[in-house]
Amino acid sequence: MKYGFVFPKLDVFEAIKFAKTAEKAGWDAFFVWEPTYGIDAWVTLAALAVETEKIRLGTLLTPPSRMRPWKLASEAITVDILSKGRITISVGLGAIDTGFKELGEMTDLKTRAELLDESLDIITGLWSGNMSNYKGKHYSIEKLFESEFFNLHPPPKLIQNPRIPIWVVGAWSYEKSMKRALSYEGIIPTIKNKHGQFEDITPEHISEIKAYIQENRSNKAPFDIIIEGKSPEVASDISKLIVKPFAEAGATWWIESDWTTNNLESLFKRVKHGPPSF
Repeated sequence: MKYGFVFPKLDVFEAIKFAKTAEKAGWDAFFVWEPTYGIDAWVTLAALAVETEKIRLGTLLTPPSRMRPWKLASEAITVDILSKGRITISVGLGAIDTGFKELGEMTDLKTRAELLDESLDIITGLWSGNMSNYKGKHYSIEKLFESEFFNLHPPPKLIQNPRIPIWVVGAWSYEKSMKRALSYEGIIPTIKNKHGQFEDITPEHISEIKAYIQENRSNKAPFDIIIEGKSPEVASDISKLIVKPFAEAGATWWIESDWTTNNLESLFKRVKHGPPSF
C-alpha cells in the first residue's frame, strides 16, 4: 500500500510547506483540491513541482464538467513536465455545494456525467497526439493538428508513459460509473445508501470492488484502489487496526484526509509524523 496526504486548505505557501514536509516524512503523494473560486489547484501544483523532488503530486479531485478539456489537458501536461513525471489526476462529477449553482455551472447529474466522459475522451486523445477530430454531444474538435499553428508549435509530449495516471470516482455498485473507472488507472470508490446519502467505505466493500475489477477489467495493467480516511498521529497499533484491513482487502492507496478541520497546527503535526505504519 502507498500513502498520500490531501491538503484541505486554500493557501499556496502552506501547501508548499506541507508538501515539502510530506516528502521528507515519507509520504508517497501529496494532493490539493479544486475550488470553484480561490487558490488554483494547477498553479499550486506547478509550484509544488518545482519545490519538491520525488513525492507524487495530484488533485483530489478535479471536476471536468466545469472546465474546458483542452485547457485541463494543457495544465496537466505542463505540471507533468515540471514535475518530471510525478503527476496524477483524479476526476469525478464534483461536489456541487462548492459554488456550482452560484456560478452558473452545470448541476444536473446526467449532464455532468456526459461532460466527464467527453472530457476524458478529449484529454487522453490530446495527450496521445493523435486526436485531430472529435464529435460529441457537448464538445467537438475539427482538424486540430492539421492547422499551420500546430505545425509551427507542436504540442509537448508527456513525460509519463503511456499517459498521466487518471483516478476516477466510481459509485459502487452502479454499473456505468464503475465501468467508466475501469477504463483508466484507478478508482476512488463511493457508496450511497437508498436515501442518496454517502456512507463510509468498509474493507468488505473494498473486497467486493476488487473482485468486480478482476472480473470486469480486460486491461491487465496495474490498477489502483484508493481509500480516504483518518489515522492517528501516533500509536502504530491503532493505525494497524484502521488501515491494515483495507490493505488486506485490496486497497492500494490510503489517502490521509481531514476535510473538516480548521486546525493547521494539528494537520501539520499529522503530515510531519509520516504515513500510517503497521
